[in-house]
Amino acid sequence: MINIKKDISLKDKNFPFGVAEVSFPPAEMWNEQAFRSLIDSEINALKEKHTDYDRKAVWGENPYVRFFKKFKKTFPVMLQFESAVLKDRPFPAFNPVAEVAFLMEITQGVLSGAHDADCIDGDVTLYLATEKEDFEGIRETLHTYPGDFCARDSSGIIFSLIAGTDRRTSAKPDSTKVLYPVFAAPDMDTAIILNAFETLKKYILTLAPGAEIKTYIL
Repeated sequence: MINIKKDISLKDKNFPFGVAEVSFPPAEMWNEQAFRSLIDSEINALKEKHTDYDRKAVWGENPYVRFFKKFKKTFPVMLQFESAVLKDRPFPAFNPVAEVAFLMEITQGVLSGAHDADCIDGDVTLYLATEKEDFEGIRETLHTYPGDFCARDSSGIIFSLIAGTDRRTSAKPDSTKVLYPVFAAPDMDTAIILNAFETLKKYILTLAPGAEIKTYIL
């Protein structure tokens, strides 16, 4: 179990943070076909539910959207949702270990990620950034923002709520121990995280029935 702690910058700040730690069985024990079928079923259900989609009605009061606007950014999950549900673009089949989190983002409207726990160096510290700090993202160099919810291990930044996941610890197709953060905007109800956990568990166990899952909220 990875030791994750909040530093003093988060004292008296209501920034709930959920963590799911998962140990996957060997890939030959997975049922990727069942997971692909589940993806199709979940996306089709969203299409049926949102035949009269109105962005303002669905996302207008969303706390993530409000938080991202403070940084002049668009909530990426909203764009992912619209891409999959409205524009009928193919679900990105790139890495099942990460796809379970991506699907949960679309269906639950929460922000998540996927890190290889074996690539995390020592303890993880959560903090509010006070300045721009560069780090290597999955596809390009990213940076934190003042007031951004971030985390670092002994080797550097591993995520920014606003900018995304780092390259060094991002989950790979062969990752067997994976840490899934479930982010919350300030003062968000922790029930949203708990509901996200249940959905994430469903997706993980469909893909890998023998997976071991532990969840907790900080």
